[in-house]
Amino acid sequence: MLERWTRAVLRFRLLVLGLALALLAGGVVASQRLPALLSNSFAVPGTESDRAATLLERGFGERTDGTFTVVVSVPRPGDRRVQREQQRRLERVAEAIPTARAGELQSGAGVLYGTVATRLDLQRAKGYADDLRRALDEPGQPPAVVTGPPAIQRDLDPVFASDLRRGEAIALPIALLVLLALLGVSFAVLVPVAVAACTISAALVALWALAHPVAMVAYVTNVVELIGLGLAIDYSLLVVYRFREEVARGHPRDEAIVRTMATAGRAVIASATAVAIGLALLTLIPVPFIRSLGIAGVLIPLASIVAALTLQPVLLSFLGTRGARGIALGDLARGRHVSTLPEPRDAAAVDRGLWARLARAIMRRPWPFLLGGTAVLLAAAAPLLAIQLTPGSISGIPSSLESSRGLALLRDSVGPGAVTPTHIVVDAGRPQAVDTGPTREAIDRLADALFGEPEVAVVASGRKSPYVDESGRYARVIVAGRHEYGDPSSQRLVRRIRGELIPGARFQAGVTVQAGGAPPQGVDFLDRAYAALPWLVAAVLTLTFVVLLRTFRSLLLPLKAVLLNLLSVAAACGLLVAVAQWGVGAGLVGLEQTGAVDGWIPILLFATLFGLSMDYEVFLVSRMRESWDHVPENRRAVAHGLERTGRIITAAAAIMIAAFLGFVLGGVAALQELGIGLMLAVLIDATIVRMALVPSLMAVLGRYNWWLPARMARVLRVAPSPLLVGDPALSHESGRGTGAPPPPRPM
Repeated sequence: MLERWTRAVLRFRLLVLGLALALLAGGVVASQRLPALLSNSFAVPGTESDRAATLLERGFGERTDGTFTVVVSVPRPGDRRVQREQQRRLERVAEAIPTARAGELQSGAGVLYGTVATRLDLQRAKGYADDLRRALDEPGQPPAVVTGPPAIQRDLDPVFASDLRRGEAIALPIALLVLLALLGVSFAVLVPVAVAACTISAALVALWALAHPVAMVAYVTNVVELIGLGLAIDYSLLVVYRFREEVARGHPRDEAIVRTMATAGRAVIASATAVAIGLALLTLIPVPFIRSLGIAGVLIPLASIVAALTLQPVLLSFLGTRGARGIALGDLARGRHVSTLPEPRDAAAVDRGLWARLARAIMRRPWPFLLGGTAVLLAAAAPLLAIQLTPGSISGIPSSLESSRGLALLRDSVGPGAVTPTHIVVDAGRPQAVDTGPTREAIDRLADALFGEPEVAVVASGRKSPYVDESGRYARVIVAGRHEYGDPSSQRLVRRIRGELIPGARFQAGVTVQAGGAPPQGVDFLDRAYAALPWLVAAVLTLTFVVLLRTFRSLLLPLKAVLLNLLSVAAACGLLVAVAQWGVGAGLVGLEQTGAVDGWIPILLFATLFGLSMDYEVFLVSRMRESWDHVPENRRAVAHGLERTGRIITAAAAIMIAAFLGFVLGGVAALQELGIGLMLAVLIDATIVRMALVPSLMAVLGRYNWWLPARMARVLRVAPSPLLVGDPALSHESGRGTGAPPPPRPM
């Protein structure tokens, strides 16, 4: 079927090329228009914090995620005249934003600060940050800075764009150098770059269209472009490499393309499907933040599949057999300018290769490598047992931003919790009821209890606006902690407020009390996301196993792949904990240590890395399967598979690491953590797992690697792979038979 499809695509290659060019133009436009549609919101529908947000908007006309905080530096913050003057100023500048209302100024050490609350959601509110700043820029007034969630989002947009440009400026040259080292000076080098550009463009166009009806987080552009860069180049490289091999064997252009797509193309589709499965399942987690990352992430492998099925064979046809030739860099350095193709190698030549010799050395003594490699990965995974999760950290944003300077002023003068307080909202059920005896007494008991909490820095409550709404039905108590909203101490305070302090205040039946704001929202985010994590893991493991079962036509190889990938992902996450939480090597990459790992990162890492790890597994084992189908000898198949893929997997891993380096060298701590986790995982997978654990475990399993019972094969609709008991090749391999191995055949 894939062969027929490839021939059909080649007949319409000009149409495919025209559509690809149109997608490139669309991707450029989409990348420029996307930032205005994006914002980082940790809201979780159906949770207590979400219900509190609804009550705040209904009763007080405010949204915590659309509220600005203005910080004014004054020498005498306790001066009543200064306070009145700055209060009038705050009320005046609030008119620059629709639906905005100035809050009451509070004083701290050397500052006055107050809120400009709006009914706008975060995405719309961030668009007014510059208007508010211009309105505050009045001659003769003390300096004022604007912070709060909308201002932070506005300031981060150019940081994301700058980090992305820096990441691409680093990743692309490294990728080109790797391609030149592998393919030589050749037009073939341009094919993976062109495929990657079109793949990313297609994903960005789809993302722009989806960002209108679906809330998308601000990270998605960087995730799509940097992960897409590494993944798309890797996929295309594997196809181009195989195409050059087929041309070197003497096949005409179109026949070489068809054979390439039937082998390497099929492996790319299987790999991209495995990546898509993990990321698609993120969309089932009932947390919009993570769901949007899943939507953005799954667009990458889906676009890669479409590009592999359409654009890749078309570009190979334009490349042709002459364009596939290349001048090796070594020959170029020696002054030899003769373009060549990789020489076809028979089985004996493959056996003499570096990777084949490495595989046979490992398989001669598999147990030390298997146990040693497993022990190393388990040790790397151990820090995962001590992981501390945070829904986010405002200290992780670049300190040069105006909103960050405002946070620093508040932190030093009042406390880190002042900009993201907890709002405890009371709904008495009817107008003029919050000031009746029992309800008011319960509110006062709650405020008194909060004053006694060591984690609480400020408690604000009262009998008039902004603590009681105009109808008298709603009241609120504002609580600022001593730590920022994502800190474990803040999380513990939220749980204590909900579990002990609110029940201890003894509100009457019929009175609803909800804790909202950033700290409770963060707790709800983590609780909801990690309640769904076990189901995500089970679904990813099961579906990946089924996909690999069909791809490998083996019962044990998919199980082996799932277990080894699970181990490598755990090791990468454990090392991330050591870097981000404990600070081991954090200074080397400029990571701001926050003492915790952002809660969304392990979930995204698992979903992404499980698929990425399958890439190398599919490419490696598919070549082993080809060798086994030629000559059913286990150790020969393992050695030949590693020899034919070792060099290209190493190159692909280097390209992927270069792409992820773009995250690490950025200025946003959360994306740096993501990049570190991705880089470590790819490094582990391409070295310890593929070079040591895979050959050693396959040597231990022997002929059972290739077993697929006939009944299961019928269910999967693939050819069976029986145990070849008594096969002369197996008898020779085990040393128990007398038959000679069959003569080697070229692969």
